[in-house]
Amino acid sequence: MTGLLTLGESMGIFVADGIGPLDRARGFTLGVAGAESNVAVGVARLGGDATWLGRLGRDATGALIAARLRASGVRVLAVSDDAHTGLMIRYQRSSEFIQADYHRAGSAGSRLAPADVPRAEIAAAGIVHVTGITPALSDTCRAAVFHAVEEARAAGVPVSVDVNYRSKLWSPADAAPVLRDLVRRADVVFASPEEAALFVDADDPVDGLAKLGPAEVIVKDGARGCVALIEGERREVPALTVTAVDTVGAGDAFVAGYLAERLAGAGADRRLRTAIAAGAFAVTVPGDCEGLPNRAELVALGGGDIVR
Repeated sequence: MTGLLTLGESMGIFVADGIGPLDRARGFTLGVAGAESNVAVGVARLGGDATWLGRLGRDATGALIAARLRASGVRVLAVSDDAHTGLMIRYQRSSEFIQADYHRAGSAGSRLAPADVPRAEIAAAGIVHVTGITPALSDTCRAAVFHAVEEARAAGVPVSVDVNYRSKLWSPADAAPVLRDLVRRADVVFASPEEAALFVDADDPVDGLAKLGPAEVIVKDGARGCVALIEGERREVPALTVTAVDTVGAGDAFVAGYLAERLAGAGADRRLRTAIAAGAFAVTVPGDCEGLPNRAELVALGGGDIVR
């Protein structure tokens, strides 16, 4: 198999220092955010080939995103756009609550369209990964995601979907039919129990998602680890015990770990163990993608049997 191809919006992110109200922040750290680009960085850090496709504004933030992704080993297919690059402001209001404010309406990333997705890139990929975030950004973004998925299916390329529901982007009623249709077209699906409940009417989210068609269903459940149904076999992997510093991006790290191993031809158990370890490592450092681990760092975390 060849590498990962993913598409969506990447944004600049300002993260307030310390804990408390935004107006008490003494400074900010500038970084890169975006679920799809996070996954691309995670796969690249683990030795896989990863390509991110999206629209970036002709501004300093767009240039920063492209430079940082390339520095992380990600191949960037960026369409330049006259609109601004999206921004996020994140602050930790308390030790238990993180607030994120988005400034992405009308952004370059929200103008992604089917014509931006090259058929040849889809056909050459080892797996095409999309999320439930991008379809919520605009009609053209939704069309681009479904276009990429249908092109992948036509080319025999596996499709991976991370449900990744965002309540600030759309309501459960609006999201449910779109997410259900997306999952029906997937070979691999990732979701939390709460996300699955948006569009699956079943006591067991794993079985409910599997009935929609994906051969590989992975339910991410935070500190409880994960439950998966892969090619008909059910598996459970507990979480690793770590000291959490920043939980944002853990789900993307988990997905990256799983997909990196899948692209490398690893079996289901190794995919899940690496996913758990990558997610655990991600919460021990601040930032959305800056601290995603390489393979040696996963071993240092304590998962020495993951990579030999």
